[in-house]
Amino acid sequence: MLEPNDPNSVSWQMYADPMMWVAGISSLYLQSLHPRAVAGVVQNSNFKTDPFGRLRRTADFVGLGVYGTDEAIAAAAARVRATHRGLRGVIDGRTFRVDEPELLLWVHCSEVYSFETVLNRAGYGLTDRQKDRYYAEQRFAATLVGLHADEVPGSRREMDEYFEAVQPILRKTEDSELIYDFLHGPATQGVLRHGMPIYKVLVGHLAYSVLPDWATNLHGHAPYRNATLWLRTLRRTALLVPPGLRRMVPPGHIRRAIAREGRHVTPSKARLP
Repeated sequence: MLEPNDPNSVSWQMYADPMMWVAGISSLYLQSLHPRAVAGVVQNSNFKTDPFGRLRRTADFVGLGVYGTDEAIAAAAARVRATHRGLRGVIDGRTFRVDEPELLLWVHCSEVYSFETVLNRAGYGLTDRQKDRYYAEQRFAATLVGLHADEVPGSRREMDEYFEAVQPILRKTEDSELIYDFLHGPATQGVLRHGMPIYKVLVGHLAYSVLPDWATNLHGHAPYRNATLWLRTLRRTALLVPPGLRRMVPPGHIRRAIAREGRHVTPSKARLP
């Protein structure tokens, strides 16, 4: 199986791009359209009281899965599976486990699909073969949360077929609206509170606007008309920041991977297979 934490993988190069943050938030909008998946989040998460802690922990797990050692990845995956094993949600009077394979698959596909499509819309520029390889690599990431690799889409075509099949059960709900509002402006205090208007315009609504058209139609909120231009401009601006400074942003997995493996593994589009 192709593994994303190989320095020669597509994932290793992609996940260093600054637009991964926008793509990650976009994936949360997408995930919220699955009624049971979003109910499980709303009923079990402390995202309202610790908004950035919740986002940081998610980003930490994603980054570790690409830039961590095999031992660190295995330990983190075991903790995540153990946590999910004990969580339950209730919808329409029925209790369900949040680690049901259907829900785990939805979260995985929403995430990796958003990473690939948003980065390329921002101008990252993967070839079709590199996109297929990326999805094949991310099958390994799906096994970390308890899925079987052969049950996970491993190419662009398979991913498109998955979303086409799952769309009939997706819809706007009170919970999806709660997530929409939260992602547009997490409740913060102190200095961070003053940056929320900028976040809402440059990140919050932009991440929503780069969802596929069928997803924004389901959410029912108008996206930016010029979202691609905004996204590409934001990426060009972010790339002006020296890579060394960008890698200082917590949780710092890329910086530690380079220190561990050597500078020759520094993520770069030039190293894409």
